[in-house]
Amino acid sequence: MSVEKKTAQEPCCSKLKMFLAAMCFVYFAKAFQGSYMKSSITQIERRFDIPSSLIGLIDGSFEVGNLLVIAFVSYFGAKLHRPRLIGAGCLIMALGSFITASPHFFQGLYKYETTVSHFSSSNGTERILPCLTNGSLAQDEIPTLETQAECEKAASSSLWIYVFLGNMLRGVGETPVMPLGLSYLDDFSREENTALYMALIQTVGIMGPMFGFMLGSFCAKLYVDIGAVDLDTISINHKDSRWVGAWWLGFLLTGGVMLLAGIPFWFLPKSLPKQGETETEKKSNEGEQDHFIPDNKHSDAPDKPVPVTMAALAKDFLPSLKKLFSNTIYLLLVCTAFVQVNGFIGMITFKPKFMEQIYGQSASRAIFLIGIMNLPAVALGIVTGGFIMKKFKLNVLGATKICIGTSLLAFSTLLIQYFLQCDNTQVPGLTLSYQGVPQVSYQQNTLISPCNMGCSCSLKHWDPICASNGLTYASPCLAGCQSSTGDGKNMVFHNCTCIGDSPFPYANMSAVLGQCPRKSDCDFMFKLYMGVTVIGAFLSACGATPGYIILLRSINPELKSLALGIYTLIVRTLGGIPPPVYFGALIDRACLKWGTKQCGGRGACRIYDSGSFRNAFLGLIYGLYSLSYILWGVVYIRLSHREKKLALKNQLKAPEQDANDVSVGNGNVSSAIVKCSENPDQETTI
Repeated sequence: MSVEKKTAQEPCCSKLKMFLAAMCFVYFAKAFQGSYMKSSITQIERRFDIPSSLIGLIDGSFEVGNLLVIAFVSYFGAKLHRPRLIGAGCLIMALGSFITASPHFFQGLYKYETTVSHFSSSNGTERILPCLTNGSLAQDEIPTLETQAECEKAASSSLWIYVFLGNMLRGVGETPVMPLGLSYLDDFSREENTALYMALIQTVGIMGPMFGFMLGSFCAKLYVDIGAVDLDTISINHKDSRWVGAWWLGFLLTGGVMLLAGIPFWFLPKSLPKQGETETEKKSNEGEQDHFIPDNKHSDAPDKPVPVTMAALAKDFLPSLKKLFSNTIYLLLVCTAFVQVNGFIGMITFKPKFMEQIYGQSASRAIFLIGIMNLPAVALGIVTGGFIMKKFKLNVLGATKICIGTSLLAFSTLLIQYFLQCDNTQVPGLTLSYQGVPQVSYQQNTLISPCNMGCSCSLKHWDPICASNGLTYASPCLAGCQSSTGDGKNMVFHNCTCIGDSPFPYANMSAVLGQCPRKSDCDFMFKLYMGVTVIGAFLSACGATPGYIILLRSINPELKSLALGIYTLIVRTLGGIPPPVYFGALIDRACLKWGTKQCGGRGACRIYDSGSFRNAFLGLIYGLYSLSYILWGVVYIRLSHREKKLALKNQLKAPEQDANDVSVGNGNVSSAIVKCSENPDQETTI
């Protein structure tokens, strides 16, 4: 009589799958929030008139929030109600978004810098006289009561501190999501399903940046004070470097989505039965990490009861931390990750600015293209990596090979990007002389030329015009323009003496508002650049899921939440906070023309030297990624060495079992084998 073994069938809407769906949604929501913040970096920089290094500090405040609480949340949270802690984190993230948007409602209307002077004519209309007389400039510089009031209101530009605090609060709220969510999923799902579930979460999560960047592109086209000003009176458009989009609007929307994402976690249980596992399988199923993590010296001792008091948890915290940091492979993985994240965070933070300055794209178009081209490639790469892991049932060593191979291929696409360059925007006095000789100048006095010397132009402001000869002049005054027609965006300047003195061919001596578009060959270079970045994004993302699996299989199960938390803490702190700051500081060094605040003083950068920008931006990324590949090589060597030791140990165990089956009397041989196997590596590594 044969008894058929029944396998437990999981219901289609099990609580584990509900948790998986909730995790997918919250990963989408937090990525939606985070990517919108990244896409709004340029708008915030311009609105508060701050340099790239300071905007980098604001962007890094998210990681500061993580740093404050992640170690405690990861350790104590693992012993508490994990789903509800994630729900509370969502509530805090939503609040952070609302605080980030709040400065808009306390600031006055945005006043962009301009150099043209308005004069009323006899018939009641206004005329623009760009080229001022010697006396008119001094008069223009004298502060009036109106400018004094505007200056006092401009002091509210320090409200960027609320953006800093709101972003930091988002970091605090995001803390429990990754370590508690992934450890909860890994604890109660089948081992062979873990990689696929994580790939699914990350894939749905990557949809968040797609929508976040598209929302950022949409908001960047809306004027910051939409609904409060007559848009016909605005003389700049979204392609102008002084334009500020409705950055605050997106934070209200992303905060609302995050509120919804947190609701399901309040209704999920503290623990679940292991997915599809019977009692017999529970005893026999050791998992891959059992082969990689050495046995505890006191493994024969009975399991201790789980501590329930906070005092007991706190007492066990430092020993657990010590045990975790004695894992060499874990430490190497952490170092590798934070070096890679340094390069990635610096790249993604300033990539829209890179596309603006090197290829002449508007901020909204750069953000939109990242959202619809690069991010789908990342999503496909993550799914591909998870599929490869499941299809070929790769072990930790195989996963490491995938990570190294895909990373090196992605790096080759980064190297290609260096050669896909465009020339500088042609601005007399900054990137070429008034005689047409290419030369980069960081000195403001080079903007003065005999053709505009009689105009008494201000050198502080940036109010670009595109001349009929294809050159961009820093202002109508510096182009020597004597008169204008039209108003708002349709204003045309005439009788510009510097255009007449230019060696470049020209149809007339007129100019229109805004910078001149780049040459057609630059458009072709940009298309090549986007194609290369899409391939690089796909290849890089293929290693994401294998990387997570290596990390999970390298730690003891009881330390899983703590290990993920410390990993996130170190990677976020050392990999997330410094890069925007030092990337921004290096990029600032390539600035050719700074804007001017209403009260004087340096504002945001208006135009960069594209060669210096490219060298600083890509050079720093190359250096960081090269270091990470060296660390990956060390990880692979350590894992290979450990694999050989484990194979030798298993070979020694096999004769021991055969000897026990055949004869009990062969005590000397058995004891010798046991002695050999009882003296493993003293390191607590994989």
